[in-house]
Amino acid sequence: MNPPRVLMVAYHFPPLAGSSGIQRTLRFVQHLPALGWEPIVLSADMRAYERTSPDMDADIPAGTVVRRAFALDTARHLCIRGRYIGAMARPDRWVTWRFDGVRQGLRLVRTCQPDVLWSTYPIATAHLIGHALHQRTGLPWIADFRDPMAQDGYPTDPVTHRQFLRIERDAVESARFSVFTTPGAAAEYRQRYPHCADRIVVIENGYDEPSFAQAEADEADRTPLQPGCFTLLHSGIVYPSERDPTQLMAALAILAQQGVIRPGSLRVRFRAAVQDALLRQLAAEYGVTDYIEIAPPVPYRSALQEMLRADALLAMQASNCNAQIPAKVYEYLRAGRPIVCLSDPVGDTTGVLREAGVELHARLDDAQEIANTLKRMLDPNRSLALPRAEAVRRASRAGRAQALAELLARARRPD
Repeated sequence: MNPPRVLMVAYHFPPLAGSSGIQRTLRFVQHLPALGWEPIVLSADMRAYERTSPDMDADIPAGTVVRRAFALDTARHLCIRGRYIGAMARPDRWVTWRFDGVRQGLRLVRTCQPDVLWSTYPIATAHLIGHALHQRTGLPWIADFRDPMAQDGYPTDPVTHRQFLRIERDAVESARFSVFTTPGAAAEYRQRYPHCADRIVVIENGYDEPSFAQAEADEADRTPLQPGCFTLLHSGIVYPSERDPTQLMAALAILAQQGVIRPGSLRVRFRAAVQDALLRQLAAEYGVTDYIEIAPPVPYRSALQEMLRADALLAMQASNCNAQIPAKVYEYLRAGRPIVCLSDPVGDTTGVLREAGVELHARLDDAQEIANTLKRMLDPNRSLALPRAEAVRRASRAGRAQALAELLARARRPD
């Protein structure tokens, strides 16, 4: 007897590079077969990806059906002299994926006969495809939102904002379940759609234990990244609003003026930040260039090895994202290094790290508070707390896949 199947609509999937967003879908695909489910992936044509890398292709289980539908990136493929028509990038720059995505999805439904549909944000077009396939096939649908879609002031374009509201409403009201990665996001949507509250659930992000085990096996060097210099590592994208580093730069200036730090004693390394120009500008503006290192992207397991060797790991999340937790946080927990959390005290990011035993916290928008926290971090007489083992164990991707498998089984059953 064949196992039940789930058709998974996801833009973020290998060989896409440069986004931690691929980890959620990839690890579900990796772990679901052992839990009795066969995943089928519907993704976008690789030409839509700005950057690709083969380093995670081997993590896709052999024999997995991966179908790629025609898709373009409006900003790169449909622009003239750097400009494009706004309607061609709504709800996102990959809206062209929708048309062939639905066509290819219907073909997969006919040939593979999945039992459940699943689509995942943050590319809104994925939910457009999921909704269309649900309407045309009647198959139960799980809408994986991860984070909130329409928010106050986001998207900034009013037309796109209205589209986001319509897409999320159609998804929450039509899907068998709507899934979020944080308690705050789920609570927000239960308030927004009270008649669907019992179908809104949480499956957090996590870390992949086999990837960490392989990274540890491949990396014999356990010395600090820069012996004699304390390295605070931020691994991943820096967003100008959601992870604004301005007050961090101001805090470094305060510490330098006080003589707490000097060139060569502390280095904040930004790995694959994307916003390199912004970081350089702010570092120059605050006179802290000597304390900032901007590093290019590296393969996934190399990034994990870097986390394992950092003196401490830096998490940033602004108060406008209190209902969101950077996926990287769970990898930080598994790395077993001290963590510095710059976020709102009442936000979900601070909550999950406090629960894990992380003690170094400051508001992202308070330079003096950040300076005081970094001073505690650098205190040679202070022993820095590490994440608690139980919190690390709970954050495994294998456990998150188990939760998804149980939800898929529930979605398959009649109401």
